[in-house]
Order: sequence, then C-alpha cells, then structure tokens
Amino acid sequence: MQKLTNKEEEIMHILWKLKKAFVKEVMTEITEEQPHYNTLSTIVRNLEEKGFVAHNAFGNTHQYYPIVTLEDYSKRFMNTAIDNYFNSSYKNMVSFFAKEEKITADELREILAMIEQKQL
Repeated sequence: MQKLTNKEEEIMHILWKLKKAFVKEVMTEITEEQPHYNTLSTIVRNLEEKGFVAHNAFGNTHQYYPIVTLEDYSKRFMNTAIDNYFNSSYKNMVSFFAKEEKITADELREILAMIEQKQL
C-alpha cells in the first residue's frame, strides 16, 4: 500500500464517510482551501491509480468509491508511525503521549483493564 499525501488522505476520509461520490460531491465536503475541480479530479484519479478507489462510469462522469477500508489504512499508518517514530515500541508510543499529556492515568488504567479482560 502506497503512502498518501495529506490532500489524498483528506479526500479518502471524505470517500470513507460518503461511501461513494462524484467529484462534485467530494468538493462540497472540503471545508478549507477547496482545490479547483480539475485538481480534485486529478487527485481522485491518482487515488485510483494507487489502488485506493475504483469507479462506476455513468456516461462521461465517474462515481468513485473506496476499495481500501479505513481500518486497513489505519492499521498500516499506525504500524508505520510506530516503527518510524517509536522504534517499533508501543511502550515508547504510550510514554510519548503520557509525557505530552495527551493521555491520562485514568485512561491508561482503563486500557490496562481492557487488555487484562481481553475486551479490545
């Protein structure tokens, strides 16, 4: 699975949300810095070339839909981030978030209880 650019990732999140959409529908979901229609169309076609989306043709227009799930992409993204930034250590990752005060002791206890009860 290839790495996506920030804009490609933004478009994928829209397609995951909508499940299927024409470029015009994707455009209406972009809240900041809307690209030109042709630019957005190129980004979506690039996502198709990378194997993230496919399309159904309706005359000259295409309705795009994701073929990579959000869950699959998230797993790959998280594994890569942990490998690249935390020396493949989940402990290092959790420590980082604790030091940055992004996770509380209560949340860590809750996660630990879930692990111990195998509820994840």
